[in-house]
Amino acid sequence: MMKIHTDMNNDNNFSRWLPTSAKEVEALGWKQLDIIIFSGDAYVDHPSFGAAVIGRTLQAHGYKVAIVPQPNWRDDLRDFKKLGRPRLFFGVSAGAMDSMVNHYTAARRRRSDDAYTPGGRHGMRPDYPTIVYSEILKKLYPDVPVIAGGIEASLRRVSHYDYWQDCLRRSILLDSPVDMVVYGMGEIPIVKIADMLDSGVDISSIRDLEQTALLLPADEMPAADNNNIILSSYEECRRDKKKQSANFKHVEQQSNRMHGATIWQRHGDKTVKINPMLPPMTTEQIDASFDLPYTRLPHPRYKGKTIPAWEMIKHSINLHRGCFGGCAFCTISAHQGKFIASRSKESVLREARQVIGMADFKGYISDLGGPSANMYRMGGKDLSICEKCMRPSCLHPSPCRNLNNDHSPLLDLYHAVDNLPGMKKSFIGSGVRYDLSMHQSGNGRIDAANRRYNEELIEHHVSGRLKVAPEHTCDKVLDIMRKPPFGMFYDFKKIFDRVNRTCGMKQQLIPYFISSHPGCREVDMAELAVETKDLNMHLEQVQDFTPTPMTVATEIYYTGYHPYTGERVYCAVTPEEKLAQRRYFFWYDRAYRDDIVKGLTRLHRPDLLRRLYPAYHDPHKKGKSNIASSRRGKSKF
Repeated sequence: MMKIHTDMNNDNNFSRWLPTSAKEVEALGWKQLDIIIFSGDAYVDHPSFGAAVIGRTLQAHGYKVAIVPQPNWRDDLRDFKKLGRPRLFFGVSAGAMDSMVNHYTAARRRRSDDAYTPGGRHGMRPDYPTIVYSEILKKLYPDVPVIAGGIEASLRRVSHYDYWQDCLRRSILLDSPVDMVVYGMGEIPIVKIADMLDSGVDISSIRDLEQTALLLPADEMPAADNNNIILSSYEECRRDKKKQSANFKHVEQQSNRMHGATIWQRHGDKTVKINPMLPPMTTEQIDASFDLPYTRLPHPRYKGKTIPAWEMIKHSINLHRGCFGGCAFCTISAHQGKFIASRSKESVLREARQVIGMADFKGYISDLGGPSANMYRMGGKDLSICEKCMRPSCLHPSPCRNLNNDHSPLLDLYHAVDNLPGMKKSFIGSGVRYDLSMHQSGNGRIDAANRRYNEELIEHHVSGRLKVAPEHTCDKVLDIMRKPPFGMFYDFKKIFDRVNRTCGMKQQLIPYFISSHPGCREVDMAELAVETKDLNMHLEQVQDFTPTPMTVATEIYYTGYHPYTGERVYCAVTPEEKLAQRRYFFWYDRAYRDDIVKGLTRLHRPDLLRRLYPAYHDPHKKGKSNIASSRRGKSKF
């Protein structure tokens, strides 16, 4: 099989990428570009990088497109001038991540690296690039339309809590001088915008296009009806957090509807209009996106420098978009929707052959997955029910009776990929929803296929360690998270252990957990420590909850109220409260023992203290304290 050339130093390869410089544009013989995309990420020509997807999509429709990756916004702005004025519009994207998540930890400390930058170098994009880039472009070219897209713009389309500034921010349409935001997955709306502008339509006339948001005079806001939802204004939300919480319920419900309503929110003398999300892409539409002529490689301008995010996914394949899990802390459904858009088997196999043809491919696909690895080709049995549904999750509080959870098509796809010449093994690196594969549908054929899926997954598709995400052990917290009870993890672990014994393997099951999630108290984390200790787990895949725009958990964190019940919910907010929870992950580390003992004593939970540290003796009772002894190096405690 022909191998894909990967020499990043060969200038003759430049024509295989979208141009990034005036020299490359000139080499293509183009006099003027139609569209110029400014991106906060390095340019990797791969279907996992949004700027490449939009650029290739527009190129496939006949437009001359260039990408300016990570422009310098601190000098004389030559990067913003070098390609001149586009004929149609500028596109702006902060990148594949919200810039503030990219830049800061959950403790609001500046990160020292950036996975989407050559060499992992930090400082190559500003905070809020959507705002910074669009302000520069509008000053330089005030009459050229600017269209914003990507995660940052998409999830900040209404008033939202910003954790890093600890305040309620306006819609990004108020803070950046863009003409329009394309939210969600943008291939279809961006082509429609380009076609309308190309036909002579003025950008100000494009007001009703699905999956776009724009700013209008406040007096154009209509009365509320079945097709128009009027949110509380930004000013009202600043005064009353309950109104911000109530707003979110409407936004989430409409984002997860197959045919949603238009959302309006007033900001002073302006109103934000958010047109409904498009129905899920058809198989033909999503195939067309993934089948574009990506090189799957970083642009040669990087001369072989490592781009960590690309290194992680270069041998992976995405099978579908969307997620119907509805986890309270996740933004996938707000951006991609809950309905699954699945690629055809033929499209996946075409990409698999391309991966196999890469020069550095050793026979292993790192991930054959998706937003949730095992939702491929799943959805409602009766779509007429789905068209009316407003549930944010098809799995919580229990799997929907209308949900088809048949894993047979996914198994068939695994087998087809693994049988390709040059393939040794495909791994599943993205998260598996075991509550989906273990759910009893009542259909004997489907339930048998799902049991077979779990067994084949564990036996053939685990690279030594299978990562799953129970997230917590406390059912009360899990309910707020919209995750299944922890007892289901025990059931899956039994299957995992049985398959390993039968096959003579010693694979590890690696659970992900979150501390300080809304609803979680310190005692809940102590119980998590005890539960996982009993499972003989020293946790490593853990994180402190980070509030990000447009999630249920973030709204609870900011407002203190659950958007769906109106009830108050406890949240760990101060650094001290967060640390008090996080340290229970590391109960086995001597550095945390004294503080954990003090915490459990304060909580009046000697039972948990004894279970965590059986050798511990209460210093107020007869006998010596093991803590005191441990300081003299004489105790196993």
